[in-house]
Amino acid sequence: MSKKRVLITGAAGFLGSHLCERFLSEGFEVIGMDNLITGSLDNIAHLFPDKDFTYYHHDVTKFVHVPGELDYILHFASPASPIDYLQMPIQTMKVGSLGTHNLLGLAKEKKARFMIASTSEVYGDPLVHPQTEEYWGNVNPIGPRGVYDEAKRFQEALTMAYHRYHGLETRIVRIFNTYGPRMRVNDGRVLPAFFSQAIRGEGLTIFGDGTQTRSFCYVDDLVEGIYRLLMSDYALPVNVGNPDEITMNYFAEEILRLVNNPNAFIDYRPLPEDDPKQRQPDITKARNILGWEPKVQRAEGLARTYEYFKKVVTV
Repeated sequence: MSKKRVLITGAAGFLGSHLCERFLSEGFEVIGMDNLITGSLDNIAHLFPDKDFTYYHHDVTKFVHVPGELDYILHFASPASPIDYLQMPIQTMKVGSLGTHNLLGLAKEKKARFMIASTSEVYGDPLVHPQTEEYWGNVNPIGPRGVYDEAKRFQEALTMAYHRYHGLETRIVRIFNTYGPRMRVNDGRVLPAFFSQAIRGEGLTIFGDGTQTRSFCYVDDLVEGIYRLLMSDYALPVNVGNPDEITMNYFAEEILRLVNNPNAFIDYRPLPEDDPKQRQPDITKARNILGWEPKVQRAEGLARTYEYFKKVVTV
């Protein structure tokens, strides 16, 4: 029997590379696609010798062609950190709109099941806590973060339009803060920033007073949730993340204890515009529909991630 084939866009990114590994381990033939504007071939170099892995250097905002049959398409291409999408606002909007449209067209042609990587950012600075999938969000469409938030909201709407109008099999995963090996050192998100700063003996940058909250999910748990959602028969959005909510102050103290660099300290800075004050997923749907919840405790996940950052952070 021929192997199932999956196309993963954003394959050279943090999440994409872990997804490529997972699908190869499940016996799939994996086609990874990336234009490397934020991804790195270092993340997938170890997969190149695998006969079931193929890499295409391609920008999905241009026409996408993949020869042969396709069973699944996972659209995970997008700048995903504030630094990236503030520097590349138009590319961010294009990959969420044109890229999604191109890949939905490919899924329709190939009769493939299609999944998009949506985000907790669709909830904006939420007025409902924790955030359920039924909450429509509190997003500033013209603020600096709007390029990412609205690209993802449009992506969801377009995916549901293809589902309803063309009968396409679609899945929408709303991803909350995720961490683990292969995060970019300089991607601007809090965990790489804290680890890099602590290892170098610098100030850990906290924006505002540090009472804002986030909830962090280890990448292996997230990938498991994504895989289960793809294989389910549920078409509406599902939150996948860890509901264990902590303040930035508490998180910084955890990193300081783990890294144990006497020169590191906490450095408070002004809060950026439209920065969400709270982030916590309601994962009732993931529990009930997918039988999923995170398994990796933060202490274990941070220890694994620290081992990675020790190798890649230059002091």
